[in-house]
Amino acid sequence: MPCERKPMRYDHSEGHTEVCFDDSGKFIVTCGNDGDVRIWESLDDDDPKFITVGEKAYSLALKKGKLVTASSNNTVQIHTFPDGDPDGILTRFTTHATHVAFNSSGSRVAAGSSDFMVKVVEVSDSSQQKTLRGHEAPVLSVTFDPKDDFLASASCDGSVVVWNIEEQTQVISWPLLQKTNDFSNAKSLCRLAWQPGTAKFLAVPVETKVHLYERGSWDHVSTLSDDLLTQPINVVAWSPCGKFLAAGSVGGSLNVWDVNSKLCVERYKHEKGFTVCSLAWHPSGSQIAYTDTEGCLASIVQSFSDISYHSFKFFNVILLIFDSRRFHVAQAPEKKPAEDYDALFDDDDDDRLMDEGLSDTNSPVKKPVAGDDDDDDDFLMPDKFGDDDDDTGSAVMPAAAPLVPLRPVYEGPLPSAPQKAFQPGSTPAHLTHRFMMWNSVGIVRGYNDEQDNAIDVEFHDTAVHHAMHLTNSLGHTMADLSQEAVLLACPSTDELASKLQCLHFSSWDTNKEWMVDLPKGEDARALCLGQGWVAVATSTLTLRLFSIGGLQREIFSLPGPVVCMVGHGEQLLIIYHRATGFDGEQALGVQLLQFGRRKRQLINGEPFPLSLKSYLSWLGFTAEGTPCYVDSEGVVRMLNRSLGNTWTPVCNTRETCKSKSDHYWVVGVHENPQQLRCIPCKGSRYPPTLPRPAVAILPFKLPLCQTTTEKGQMEEQLWRSVLFHNHYSFLSSSGYEIDEEGQSRSQKEQQELLMKMFALSCKLEREFRCVELAELMTQNVVTLAIRYASRSRRMALAQRLSEIALEKANQVQEEEPEEPEEEPEYSRRTSGPERRTCFSGRMVKVMVEYLQMLGAGKPSASSGQPRVTNILDNMTSSKKSAPLRSAGKPNKDPVLKPLAPRTKTKVSSTQKYSKHTNKWLPKTGFQLWLEENRKTIIADHPDLEETDVIKEAMGRFRTLSAEDRLQGTNLGNVLFFRHTWSKRHG
Repeated sequence: MPCERKPMRYDHSEGHTEVCFDDSGKFIVTCGNDGDVRIWESLDDDDPKFITVGEKAYSLALKKGKLVTASSNNTVQIHTFPDGDPDGILTRFTTHATHVAFNSSGSRVAAGSSDFMVKVVEVSDSSQQKTLRGHEAPVLSVTFDPKDDFLASASCDGSVVVWNIEEQTQVISWPLLQKTNDFSNAKSLCRLAWQPGTAKFLAVPVETKVHLYERGSWDHVSTLSDDLLTQPINVVAWSPCGKFLAAGSVGGSLNVWDVNSKLCVERYKHEKGFTVCSLAWHPSGSQIAYTDTEGCLASIVQSFSDISYHSFKFFNVILLIFDSRRFHVAQAPEKKPAEDYDALFDDDDDDRLMDEGLSDTNSPVKKPVAGDDDDDDDFLMPDKFGDDDDDTGSAVMPAAAPLVPLRPVYEGPLPSAPQKAFQPGSTPAHLTHRFMMWNSVGIVRGYNDEQDNAIDVEFHDTAVHHAMHLTNSLGHTMADLSQEAVLLACPSTDELASKLQCLHFSSWDTNKEWMVDLPKGEDARALCLGQGWVAVATSTLTLRLFSIGGLQREIFSLPGPVVCMVGHGEQLLIIYHRATGFDGEQALGVQLLQFGRRKRQLINGEPFPLSLKSYLSWLGFTAEGTPCYVDSEGVVRMLNRSLGNTWTPVCNTRETCKSKSDHYWVVGVHENPQQLRCIPCKGSRYPPTLPRPAVAILPFKLPLCQTTTEKGQMEEQLWRSVLFHNHYSFLSSSGYEIDEEGQSRSQKEQQELLMKMFALSCKLEREFRCVELAELMTQNVVTLAIRYASRSRRMALAQRLSEIALEKANQVQEEEPEEPEEEPEYSRRTSGPERRTCFSGRMVKVMVEYLQMLGAGKPSASSGQPRVTNILDNMTSSKKSAPLRSAGKPNKDPVLKPLAPRTKTKVSSTQKYSKHTNKWLPKTGFQLWLEENRKTIIADHPDLEETDVIKEAMGRFRTLSAEDRLQGTNLGNVLFFRHTWSKRHG
């Protein structure tokens, strides 16, 4: 049957959610775990009115302009509708109420509570109350008899009870449910429903079936079931006419039965399989609204007026009846020609459902197979039909096991609905006011209401172009914006082809606009702009390239239906469906192409990773040109070019959301500085156009282990720095100019982090880890690590590090030409930012020999020996030994810690005495500089004492560049090693 399933939208935060219609059907009213009641004019309403009733709202009921809610403050409140003004408190419980319901006239309200009690309250006078006691566990649901004589309730004690309201006594109790100790732990909410109008049946969900009990006799007269239902039914609701019953299950299934024929006439499946916790029929009977435990709201629009006719005809054509006594095969009472049989059904959808045995969700349906019987007109019939005195057709036929086997039912994973194509940076197309594009260049807004159908283009930098107002006469639904052009596209109609329109505002000639019609039967699905080119993906799995001036270029086929695509410079990123996903998963593929002098495909058809049971919500490039994307779970991933074009998670926006119904709508990503630019959306996945939303900036954080520890923080900061600076090598290899100063800063930051991690590993006595870190260091940072290990009396570690330093020195010599021999070794500098002030190979050899000589006669330091803690003189700028900086704080240029010279003892100009080790140690760069410049400082300030001279020298030394200061340190190391070696060998 023709039906329209409205897309789900986020309504409340995760948790129990309820829905109902007002008496006119104009409004949809919901409540949820966030404590709000929201009043929607339709599912497309982007700004619903809301009423805050408490910290949590558990249930609501609406009748004749009165809105009743059960909230977490243990009260049942009443508000006017639709104004939402408070109108008092109807009743209170000792704990929170779990369910509320109006009677048919709206004069009474019934409320069940977790304190085991049910209360019936007069709306006009809340002092008039009746309390029904007898349940031994929290109450799950309550419902009034339409004739207002009885009330039914279900409880966690496993019972369903019918009460006489006036006498406040139990009429009957059925032990039908599984017992539990709390409302939140119940296997099913067991929301009861009494048939409207005649009040003939009480519907009770029991496991995967619905039991119908007859009013008055209280007999179990019928059962509604479906073979495809495998999860317990949570809630049931009668249609306004009383002929149909809808049910929602824990597994996300929605079924509609024709009560007269006992046939399941409609089946639906929640698109993500979440539990359906509330159902409501529109007063006209043409729509069913439902909510789930994730706080989402959706509806199904269906005309049920002709279902009875269909089911009646189908019932007369082919009917399978099981009699407890005996069976035989008989002819149908009516035999019609094939053409008359086809006329029984109004549309092809019914034929498909009944002839093929498939539901509209492609779920297979069990069909009985009658052995080897080849006559399609034969079926099983009882000998005799009993007269049916039930005017509603509710007589129950005796059940017995069929004598013929049934076809096996497929119980494996079900295919997921494929994600529809969308434009990144746009809001849904059904909105009258929407963002057609929001990116780093500007904003494109679309307006389609009674007053205007237009497009506004606004640029973040007005120097690019002034704002534009365009008339949307063609009905454009897609847009993209770059610093060269605005690109628009519209779908095809019966009369017009799908069109692509480009406003090339950066063109130097007077004709700044061009338009092209796509071939008949081909619609634009996705589009994007690059540097000098335009791309559009179409419904025929074709991608068409144009120049920015409108010249048609390459055309090629896509491996699957496009989901979205984006462009940046010479790069084109395409996401498409590579296969059918199952169990809520999307099977997407990715292609990354680069258009330049040599066109190439960087990524070809690789699987596109998403979070579990999520879909793609945003795709783009960073401002520096690295592909990145966001999925519906809020996980941001970035392409790691240095690791084989893999995708690395760099942020989870959900971690910063205050509520589970809140989201961040991403508009841009920057690598330098590291910024995720997005718009916070409260209770929605996308922002409204007015007022203009504010952009927030979120930090990045790699999901490494134990990031609360100092080691984890430094590891996260190091690898995030490495990842976010990979773009330098890509841009350089692609022929772009790069910021060498910024690249140098990033490498310096990484080396400082490595040295800090090295120091921490030494303190934790992880010498193998220290060697692993040294492999990642540059040559001159390895020398600092050698000094650290030597001062810490870890000679075995220092010897291994010296071997690494020698290897790195040899690599440097192989990579660059030799300097002139007359230039001193210690002053030679290389051009690369990583190799400044590095040691020569000869010097490293001297250091290696020296360390080997020291380690030859002495064992390495054991874990019980003392460690020198004041080591990182070159990595700190404070006057005292500073602790390691935590991750996230800005790094400072390395500064050497000055030490006051010894004045009483004459020592070599290249060494100083250590009280800690009773050994001579090399002087720091500051001490060497002070010896050279002491006379100058005293000449400038002859009145200064020795302490003031050192302070003045420290101030002047700090004004030197980091390179000059490190050069002085390296010089001191060289002189010290040579002095020691010559002293030992005469």
